Amino acid sequence: MDKKVNFYSIPRSAYVHIPFCRRRCFYCDFPISVVGDRLRGETSGTISQYVELLTQEISITPIFGQPLKTIFFGGGTPSLLSIDQLQKILKTLEKRFGIVPGAEISMEMDPGTFDLAHIAGYRSLGVNRVSLGVQAFQEELLKVAGRSHSTADIFAAVELVRKVEIPEFSLDLISGLPHQSLDCWQDSLAQAVGISPTHISIYDLTIEPGTAFGRYYKPGDLPLPTDETTVKMYQMAQQVLTGAGYEHYEISNYAQPGHQCQHNRVYWENRPYYGFGMGAASYIEGKRFTRPRKTKEYYQWVKAGCVVDCEVTPADEVLLETLMLGLRLAEGVNLSTLAAEFGEKKVEEIHKFLQPYLAKGWVEIVEGQLRLSDPQGFLFSNVVLAELFAELGE
Repeated sequence: MDKKVNFYSIPRSAYVHIPFCRRRCFYCDFPISVVGDRLRGETSGTISQYVELLTQEISITPIFGQPLKTIFFGGGTPSLLSIDQLQKILKTLEKRFGIVPGAEISMEMDPGTFDLAHIAGYRSLGVNRVSLGVQAFQEELLKVAGRSHSTADIFAAVELVRKVEIPEFSLDLISGLPHQSLDCWQDSLAQAVGISPTHISIYDLTIEPGTAFGRYYKPGDLPLPTDETTVKMYQMAQQVLTGAGYEHYEISNYAQPGHQCQHNRVYWENRPYYGFGMGAASYIEGKRFTRPRKTKEYYQWVKAGCVVDCEVTPADEVLLETLMLGLRLAEGVNLSTLAAEFGEKKVEEIHKFLQPYLAKGWVEIVEGQLRLSDPQGFLFSNVVLAELFAELGE
């Protein structure tokens, strides 16, 4: 490396993992705990115990001197928390780190898991961004995916979000589900556009080992859509959503102007962040650390004092992470910034390696920004990034 990389900036964001779900979706490999259809925060001793341990972890985490600008409650299903439990977590974060006025506070929510009183309570505590896990608008596909909600639940949830005037509203869809046709996908996109959320996330199904789908299906086999069909789904989403005025600002994410997810940009720009809760990852002082993924081990870790034992990420790995994450964004990465942090020689190596992809039009250099083209570069991002990782990682 030509110079020492300065990646010791101050974390201003926090991810909080709430692992509880009514059931495990068939595609899910996240660290979760199933509590059944009837329990939520105020009636579950399991959730209450977890919140106690979670706030204990937050309370003993070292402080780095700046209040939080973004907080993201992910899961799991954070909307299973009671209002009091969410308030306790937010108060603990405020007391420990501080929260700036108007901070982006996001919460993942599933249709059918909250009512007007709950979402109004969340809103009163400062939640100003909701990510609604819709996934599909067809009853048969919701059942195929193992989702616990119906299409009626989706529209009821949207009405509640609007009623309490959540200013930032994201909607999640999954492409490539078993039995999902292009017509079904087109219908889901049309219904999403009709709802007009400020943000839409499109995720292509990945068959993960250990999941129900991992036991049922092999990638490329029926009833999964063919690779050709999933490519058409991606292209269709790009055409429909950009045609409806959404900016395709990241490989899987679209936003109306001025409504990008500020928390997720922290990840893509490889900036530091706190992580709290079972299986949560953090990136602080150049160190990446993932908490235990199982309940018992996480509880033992917290009770033992939340010891973080890991090494500083080597500068070469920081470069790879910066490229792998930054090239997910539509604007890509700034070559001058890369040269200043990692040296001109490294930038020359990157440029030389990417020549074949520049020739294919998958990669572009526009006004000093290295980026993937949309949609072709994004479609083949796994090829470009995997080979770039292999080349620079040698």
